[in-house]
Amino acid sequence: MVLCRLVGIITRVLATASDLMPRYAQIALCAVLTALTGLLTPFIIAHATDRVVEAVGTGEVDITPFVLLAAGLFAAEMAGALISNVGGYLGDTTTQRLRATMSARYFQKLLGLPQRYFDTELTGTLIGRLNRSITEVTQFLQMFANNFLPMLLTLVASVAIAGWYAWPLAIMLVLIYPVYAVLTTVTSSRWQAYEKQKNADIDIASGRFAEAVSQIKVVKAFVQERRELSHLTSRFDATIAVTAAQSRWWHGMDVVRRGGLNVLFFGVYAVVFVWTAQGRFSVGTMVLLLQLVAMTKQPVTGMSYLVDTAQRAIAGSRDYFSVLDEPSETETLPESRGRAVTPVRQPGTPAVEFDAVDFSYDPGQPVLDSVSFEIAPGERVAFVGESGGGKTTIVSLLLRLYRPQSGTVLLSGHDVGTGDVAAIRSQVGVVFQEASLFSGTIRENITYGRPDATDAEVEAAATRAQAHGFITGLKDGYETQIGERGVKLSGGQKQRIAIARAILADPPVLVLDEATSSLDTRSERLVQAGLDELMADRTSLIVAHRLSTIASVDRIVTLKGGRIDEIGPPDELATSGGIYAQLLALQESGSKADRKKLRQFDIAG
Repeated sequence: MVLCRLVGIITRVLATASDLMPRYAQIALCAVLTALTGLLTPFIIAHATDRVVEAVGTGEVDITPFVLLAAGLFAAEMAGALISNVGGYLGDTTTQRLRATMSARYFQKLLGLPQRYFDTELTGTLIGRLNRSITEVTQFLQMFANNFLPMLLTLVASVAIAGWYAWPLAIMLVLIYPVYAVLTTVTSSRWQAYEKQKNADIDIASGRFAEAVSQIKVVKAFVQERRELSHLTSRFDATIAVTAAQSRWWHGMDVVRRGGLNVLFFGVYAVVFVWTAQGRFSVGTMVLLLQLVAMTKQPVTGMSYLVDTAQRAIAGSRDYFSVLDEPSETETLPESRGRAVTPVRQPGTPAVEFDAVDFSYDPGQPVLDSVSFEIAPGERVAFVGESGGGKTTIVSLLLRLYRPQSGTVLLSGHDVGTGDVAAIRSQVGVVFQEASLFSGTIRENITYGRPDATDAEVEAAATRAQAHGFITGLKDGYETQIGERGVKLSGGQKQRIAIARAILADPPVLVLDEATSSLDTRSERLVQAGLDELMADRTSLIVAHRLSTIASVDRIVTLKGGRIDEIGPPDELATSGGIYAQLLALQESGSKADRKKLRQFDIAG
């Protein structure tokens, strides 16, 4: 069973890195040649032993043959050292190449997975799983290439040579590996169960670790350092308990395995010693056979570590390939691959249209219920509703991060569910409530959507976003390193860079998850000026958080309980008595209770 799994691992891993197979063949060849040079040593020593015994018996000593034998040993050892180190170099570099290939495949797969997958997985868990899986798989493959073939060759040669001198020795040596394999198979299933439990705890701990580090300000602000540390240590304490049980089982069974092997080796040694004493073997032959037995015994006793590494590779590969086996966005919609989307500025067609869309994240808990609306090219439309009422979900469906349970989402008349994902998303730009920047330079962040943009285009976009002034005031200008998530910049500066990024990408449809709601007054004015530049001549969907921004839109869509409540111009809805009119009244009231009600609609009071 273990052997079948190992064959499956090797086959599948090498299939993902087929260009490395010639290098593994070279590693295996070096390992075989190392084993062959090692097999020369017992014959040279055996021959030297007989010559020494003969010389001692006759009293006549010619040193020439002994010098030549010593030179032969030196040559064999040096050849083995040279070849094994060449194999070691190939193994080291190939392992790193395999790690790079597996990491790239894993990351490529993650980038292509649907949003739902990330809704249930922690970032730290994904990273921890990658590191553990690749480390264990690559270590096993390197060990397999370096050790398995030499071990097999040593066994075959030892059995053949021993059988030439005495057939009982061959039988006992042949029995060594089946006995070990059977006892290992008996041990394997429980070991795997322990390993799965341990890895689950490690993944949870790694996920929480990454969360705490990424939100360290929150941890410190609420003085929860001890709590986070306790959460981490409790998980690792659990792994210690599991490891203790796992290790007791494995090493206890290893005593049984080695006991079975030692019974066989007892028979081998007894035959060699007795037959030598009876004169059936010369002293040199006895030395030869004992060295062959030692060469056979060494890989057998080393199989404990080899099998332990193999077990970890099986567990690690299971986690790795479980991610690679997840259906990607294009795999779930194979008919959409390669199909382009007509530019949204096509005249006479709504830029965005929702037609009777139903959606829920979890079964039986609808978020959108028969939502229908149209947005004309160049129109600005705001979405207002209670927190959790479906505003952000509409954006997610437009970007095809999720698929509706029923109904259709159209972009310039084309169903986004049957269009090419990249083409769809290239038509829609998003500025989030919290600017999402990457570590690196300001220039790299602005050009994220258009890496080939010229300096002039970058500066023009930054100027329109009201960002050029503060950027040129920095010591390194556009080459300023901003840290993880732009931590070295203020909130307003980050938002203006995010706006410049969207301006440079030049999408015909724009989604604004109100980018000014958490800014101070001065920063809000600057960012709003950048947003006005960004929205010019674009179809804009605004998830509203301030009534001041809603008043300037062409129409408002109000949501209540996941359904459309009203659609109309701001001045019309202001007197309709609906949600927008109620929000205006609550804002004018200014009382503490009314401000609390406003927050239920994600509206700043």
